[in-house]
Amino acid sequence: MSNLTLSGITKRYAKETVLDQVSLSVDSGETLVLFGPSGAGKTVLLRLLAGVVDPDAGSVFINGEDMTGIEAEHRGIGMAFQNFALFPHMSAFDNIASPLTATRTDANSIKAGVHQVARLLKIEHVLEHAPRELSNGQKQRTALARALVGEPPVLLLDDPLRNVDAKLRFEMRLELPRLLRGRGATVIYVTQDYKEAMALGDRIAVLNAGIVEQVGTPEAIYLTPATLEIARLFGDPVINLYDVTVSATSQGRSVELSGVDIPLNNATSLNHGQACVLGIRPENISFVVQGANTSDSTIHSLPVEVEAETPLNEKIVTLAVTSGGREVLVSRPSGTPGPATGNALIDIKPGSIMLFDKSSGRRIDLSPAVGAHASTPDNSVSGQGVQA
Repeated sequence: MSNLTLSGITKRYAKETVLDQVSLSVDSGETLVLFGPSGAGKTVLLRLLAGVVDPDAGSVFINGEDMTGIEAEHRGIGMAFQNFALFPHMSAFDNIASPLTATRTDANSIKAGVHQVARLLKIEHVLEHAPRELSNGQKQRTALARALVGEPPVLLLDDPLRNVDAKLRFEMRLELPRLLRGRGATVIYVTQDYKEAMALGDRIAVLNAGIVEQVGTPEAIYLTPATLEIARLFGDPVINLYDVTVSATSQGRSVELSGVDIPLNNATSLNHGQACVLGIRPENISFVVQGANTSDSTIHSLPVEVEAETPLNEKIVTLAVTSGGREVLVSRPSGTPGPATGNALIDIKPGSIMLFDKSSGRRIDLSPAVGAHASTPDNSVSGQGVQA
């Protein structure tokens, strides 16, 4: 096993800065998911780690050794690409065996190694096939087997499930964590799929426009996103976001949503008139059941008009509109009562509200949440005890 450290990595192409002072540390045997939108710089970062391209500034360390000037083949890194990159003139067996062949491993060891990893990935039956004879799923597993066969201490996986069908992608989300733990490698896994990131990562590093915006556990990233953009990127249905303005009175701070004041108790760092964005995840909103006791909620029920609902197997997503004309998405488990049309009341789960500064996009830390210590940035605005 090997630990991996990136210190101040910067990469420019012409006048464009693709990576800007990126610093990360990955523990031995850990799987760190590098998550971000297209163009964020994820693949460039992997190529820098692998030694395919050189940084303009900064260093890569493996087990404390500076990799500057060390060629790719001497870094002990395995890599699987999203486009498979299989040699078309070689069989699946020979493609998988190529890292072992390059190191002059003996024939018996090559055969044993290839069959072992092929058995793990359930592709033993296609080892003699050429890449053109393989399905996308088989190509993906062949490329992954090639990266694994040499048991490299560091493994880089560049969105390897992007080009496979939904069924295989789901299966591999279940299989890959077990497989990677069994190999003991230090892994950086690139993806644009937030569900994949949360399923596979011990931690997630969110890369956006060449900058690492947040690093934390999947739970911390979801519950306490450092920025408005991260809050948007994680969640299905997407988070409800509303422009609000802070009101400051002798009783404290509050914001108004469709005629209802939402108190931000003890949030004295917020200024009167400060422009913010209020965030509420759809699963933290529920319909008021007629006659139910809702006295434990500190937010008065909001009247809405239900416009449509969409059953999605395990959940039902409802689109409603407040009296102020703001759209609200509500997500509830299938089988849970709720109106399909007409007038209704909704409640917001206490403590679930997020608040972001509108100008900077940074989350305003109003109350402690699970995992908040792992993900709240040093420059976030601090406050105390929101009751919502």
